[in-house]
Amino acid sequence: MQPLASLPLSVFLEQLAAKQPTPGGGATAGATGALACALAEMVVSYSVGKKSLAQHTALLDDAKQRLPRAREIMLTLAEEDAQAYGLVNELQKLPESDARRVREMPAAAAASVRVPLAVGACALDACRVAHTLVGASNQHLRSDLAIAAVLFGACARSARWNVVVNVPLLPDERERVKAREDADSYAAQTAAIAARIEEGCA
Repeated sequence: MQPLASLPLSVFLEQLAAKQPTPGGGATAGATGALACALAEMVVSYSVGKKSLAQHTALLDDAKQRLPRAREIMLTLAEEDAQAYGLVNELQKLPESDARRVREMPAAAAASVRVPLAVGACALDACRVAHTLVGASNQHLRSDLAIAAVLFGACARSARWNVVVNVPLLPDERERVKAREDADSYAAQTAAIAARIEEGCA
């Protein structure tokens, strides 16, 4: 199967709309995070080198390095989520006593929770970077920065839902509780920072 990151947008949307388990909500969360990163990167691109923003050169250079990496991570996680849930879906169709299901389900279940948690963590980190751009970037692009913030918030909230729906697959109660707490924390922190970005761009 062709990697999600290399698909034309129209094809990705067709696959997303199709009656098939993947790509689904997890891939959508990762793609949304990648869009947010790219939009914040555009703000940086229109800010680097401007004389009026010379005092923010170090900050802008830092964002110019970190946001592309976050975008790449988001796309990788979108792909990993599709693979992880695809395997879970495949294994769940087998009888519970099936040797392959017994052997492979623990790792598949762990991945189905680990990946969206990583998406939430990445959204939080990238949103923090975007927050540093408030007042330190091209003001003509403040709506783009605000929209990036909205998308980071949506990414983290979406990732949380993927954790919520997959966490019952984990056999250990402590792991389930920890995963829920982490997902809630990432979503809440990202939402708070995103709100501050929007306020700063108003």
